[in-house]
Amino acid sequence: KSRGLNTYRMHCICLQNYVLILKHPLYPTWPSHYQNSPIWAKLLHHSTLLIEASLFHSQNFIKPGEQEAARCDTWAQLIERGCMEEDIISPKNYFSSSKNISLSNTALDKGEPIQLRPQEVNLKLRPGLPHTFTLDFQRVEGYPVDLYYLMDLSYSMEDDLRSIKTLGNKLFNALQGITKKGQIGFGSFVDKTVLPFTNTNPEKLNKPCAETEMYCQPAFGYRHVLSMTGNKAEFESEVNKQRISGNLDSPEGTLDAIMQAAVCGERIGWRNSSTRLIVLTTDDGFHMAGDGKLAGILEPNDERCYMDNNLYSKSNEMDYPSVGQVANQLEKNNIQPIFAVTKNMEKELSKMIPKSEVGVLSADSHNVVELIKNAYNRLSSKVTVTHDALPDNVRVTYTPLCPEGGPSGDKGVCNNVGVGQMVSFNVTVTADECMQSEISFLIGPLGMKDKLKVSLSTLCKCECNDPVTVDSPYCNGKGQVNCGMCSCKAGFVGQKCECSIGEKDESSLRAACRKDNGTECEGRGDCVCGICQCYTLPGGSTYYGTNCECENESCEKFQNKLCGGNGKCRCKNCECKPGYEGTACQCKKSDEQCRTPSGSVCSGRGTCKCNQCKCMEGYQRPYCLTCPACQTTCITKGKCIECLGFQTGPFSKNCSQACTSISEFKMVETLPPGKPCDVRDVESCRVFFAIKQLDGEDNYTAQILKTRECPKLPNIYAIIGGSIVGVTVIGILILLFIKVLFTLQDLKEYRKFMNEAQKTRWSENKNPIFQEATTTVANPTFSGE
Repeated sequence: KSRGLNTYRMHCICLQNYVLILKHPLYPTWPSHYQNSPIWAKLLHHSTLLIEASLFHSQNFIKPGEQEAARCDTWAQLIERGCMEEDIISPKNYFSSSKNISLSNTALDKGEPIQLRPQEVNLKLRPGLPHTFTLDFQRVEGYPVDLYYLMDLSYSMEDDLRSIKTLGNKLFNALQGITKKGQIGFGSFVDKTVLPFTNTNPEKLNKPCAETEMYCQPAFGYRHVLSMTGNKAEFESEVNKQRISGNLDSPEGTLDAIMQAAVCGERIGWRNSSTRLIVLTTDDGFHMAGDGKLAGILEPNDERCYMDNNLYSKSNEMDYPSVGQVANQLEKNNIQPIFAVTKNMEKELSKMIPKSEVGVLSADSHNVVELIKNAYNRLSSKVTVTHDALPDNVRVTYTPLCPEGGPSGDKGVCNNVGVGQMVSFNVTVTADECMQSEISFLIGPLGMKDKLKVSLSTLCKCECNDPVTVDSPYCNGKGQVNCGMCSCKAGFVGQKCECSIGEKDESSLRAACRKDNGTECEGRGDCVCGICQCYTLPGGSTYYGTNCECENESCEKFQNKLCGGNGKCRCKNCECKPGYEGTACQCKKSDEQCRTPSGSVCSGRGTCKCNQCKCMEGYQRPYCLTCPACQTTCITKGKCIECLGFQTGPFSKNCSQACTSISEFKMVETLPPGKPCDVRDVESCRVFFAIKQLDGEDNYTAQILKTRECPKLPNIYAIIGGSIVGVTVIGILILLFIKVLFTLQDLKEYRKFMNEAQKTRWSENKNPIFQEATTTVANPTFSGE
């Protein structure tokens, strides 16, 4: 009978909000006698009074001198301080599912099979407050499978190619055993056709195999041979046409081929709703990003499709992709690789690419069909749920709800999941900070097209039911109430907009509230018109001072009493009552324990605090008698001792003024027992003395030995004469040594000359041009008679 009134009571009791009552969808349709009834008028009147009381309470919740931050606290603390429950604004996380289609049982259902639910959700999160929802996955029976057979056709794979040509029928039968909606495609690869990867001699490019090999195709990088097809005869026909090829080095261009097979979806023929598999068979390693520099290829791989006449057209222009790039494109295109490789390559590939399987290929690849079946079963039975890229301030964790689930973390893993078995994951999303705009990201199982779209935004504003009054009286008519606080018009500042800044700059007013360019009002008050209005402390007192730098509740305590109960706290310092002293007024004034036997207080080298000596720097308690760290007086007072005792030294002319620290001295015949001090005077004589410190910082008495210990003067003449004689003797010895050296050298040369002279033999031939000095002429007529 009274549906409108009951609805109103619900709003009044739960929300107590007059605005919501007037906006109720049924309100305009109520009969006029309901709207004009006395009961309705009375309820409206009470509701209005309740709202005004609530508004007044929220605006006056802050006590005088209390900071606005006191409005923010835990629910329990706010209730305890008197805040009404209906005035507490505490936003909750909001979750809604905008698309939640039921899971499909088989792939034969009309339309695309649904394996994941929900499909779209909206989240509005309070920063730091996580929200958890459930994600369900169920692998449907007979889900389509697209299998792309990617084969290494380098020369070492010759026997493997022969085996594959005979295994086409078995491969199709194995695929049909997995699903009735299976398709298969074929591609092949070798390596880049540039040095040092392939011999670039024209003859070798045309026939890179051995000379004895009759069936050899030219070198190539990657070739797409057959798009996805369900025709077994077509597959066998195209595979039988393949011929072996070759290259120079052992690693192949495997990553080039996988990248093109992943990104050239239309050429390969991948279906939108299918399990996509790439089966890679090879017997050797692969080139990675950076290897292209060996051939002068510097352009990095851009992860795009370049197919011309079914050949990778930029094989010799772009570098090899990295393993990370390949893994990213496989995940992006929901492709799961199965690596059928030799034993030495098994460990190398097993951990590089997520959601992949590795099987050991036999020498001639005859076990490839069984290998594919086993690898597919392992892939399909393991469900790994994760997400794509997230902002730094968003975290997503997964908790598997399955019998053989993995640990909670940034991925959710369920093992040994059968066909038709539903598994669930608790997905927890947390936004650590406020976000300016809504973001979206995808969550789903690796290798599957099915994805959940999550639209995420943050709740960073309090949705307060404030009155729409622009010039609120609470804000002195200069602003609007927003969540109990004033939002002032331009030109007005203050807790209640009471300050008009006029032509002044607000920043300059705030600067007046900063001490030494520090925090505004030391963080203990509000800056209003350039003057600090200090906050109230929990104990009831307030901060004070020009910049709220003082307060009277944080002085040192003694026996859990502020200032020991013997003084008052003034601006963080204790002011003690008469008769007490100490930082916490914990001591009675007394110097009994500070007096030396002579009656002085702390030997005149300290002050008595709390009946204990507080010595000057370097001196030690209890009476400040000794100073181990000070420089010894034997050194510091040596010049004054020389001056006072013997009127010599640098202070001899003003001894009485320079040496006032030695108040008394005596010249004595003998010094008291103990090790005396000694210094050398200007005459190099040793002066012995004993010095004693009196009360006070620099006050001494000394006893000086009358007799000095002076060294004997050396015999100058003997030193000079000895020096001359020594120099002369040394000079003569040096000359003799030189003479001996020269004599020995001459003797050596003479002996050498004589030896050479003895070895000389002169020839005795007669000179043909020599004429005797005399000439004998015979007279022809002389007969001798």
